[in-house]
Amino acid sequence: MLTVGAYEAKTKLSHLLHRVANGERIVITKHGVPVAVLEPFRRTQERDPKEVIATIKEFRKRHRLDGLKIRDLIEEGRI
Repeated sequence: MLTVGAYEAKTKLSHLLHRVANGERIVITKHGVPVAVLEPFRRTQERDPKEVIATIKEFRKRHRLDGLKIRDLIEEGRI
């Protein structure tokens, strides 16, 4: 993975974006400390809303609160 300083990233942004578009990840540093990563954009696959709702319902069936109430958890600062 390529690492470049912030100044170099600023002056060569177009070139760096071209490299990222070709699949490369680039770490940007400031005074030698990593502060950002340029990486290719990945589009998430669209899912059918009904499928998402079914997945959430299945998750909720498997993960019960065992008598705990959300309000109590919030008041206790646990959420």
